[in-house]
Amino acid sequence: MSKPAQLVLGVVLIVMGAVFTLQGLGVLAGSPMTGATLWAVVGPVLVVVGLVMVVRAARTRGPGRPR
Repeated sequence: MSKPAQLVLGVVLIVMGAVFTLQGLGVLAGSPMTGATLWAVVGPVLVVVGLVMVVRAARTRGPGRPR
């Protein structure tokens, strides 16, 4: 996966995870997901996966960059 694509996907996962967490905790209302414990668990997992992707994309050396 290319570096920009990995970075964008990581940010999207972080945002989705944050929304899922807030809905699962009942902070964001108006969804069938509101108050469901499953989403309060899935959300932080997505945030962590997204953070790992962003960090890996930021640390990956591009062509021409010295070691």
